[in-house]
Amino acid sequence: MKVEIERTADGSPTLYRKDIDEHYHSVKGAFAESKHIYVDLGWRKALENRDRISVFEVGFGTGLNAVLTAKAALDVRIPTTYFSVELYPLSKQTTDTLLPWQPEEYRSLFKEINEAEWGKPININPFFTLIKIQGDLLTMDIPANPDVVYFDAFAPEKQPEMWDESLFHKLYDVMNPGAILTTYCAKGSIRRMLQQIGFLTERLPGPPGGKREVLRATRP
Repeated sequence: MKVEIERTADGSPTLYRKDIDEHYHSVKGAFAESKHIYVDLGWRKALENRDRISVFEVGFGTGLNAVLTAKAALDVRIPTTYFSVELYPLSKQTTDTLLPWQPEEYRSLFKEINEAEWGKPININPFFTLIKIQGDLLTMDIPANPDVVYFDAFAPEKQPEMWDESLFHKLYDVMNPGAILTTYCAKGSIRRMLQQIGFLTERLPGPPGGKREVLRATRP
């Protein structure tokens, strides 16, 4: 799998897969997108009625969502267990090449999270435990009882199998009552599908300079 590094509008990097003509993050700002959609609208929202958080991430990618969540968990001292599934992990050569492109304050954390061993709990800091899972979300057992789901798969047009209704039924069934799912994709067809499954959905403003709307779904 060949990827190219590109600088996004907020100065942070992303990867581009030419084979599917898709970026790993928004070219309008990788850090801004990740922080707004997943950390702020997902993880921080869940803090309103919890004193510890379990996250399940669909698509580890470059580890950016994990990096920003680990930093947030340490900053506010909230114990966070973070499961992340990825079928095709990036090579060490790719993450090593990407490392100098990261903002300096995040480089050591980026390196530690990307080099963390797969398949076992790794304590990244006193408030953040990472479990990276190399597997196929379509066939694996999803970790039970997440409080937050970061749904960060490639776009429905590029990876339609990852947006199949049966997968979201599986997620709904394992999520805690009141748990939150956030995603950059606000397409009407996706929102209506989530509503039919039973989620309560909200279209919310996207990150500054980025997508106009994003989606948050709550399991009643």
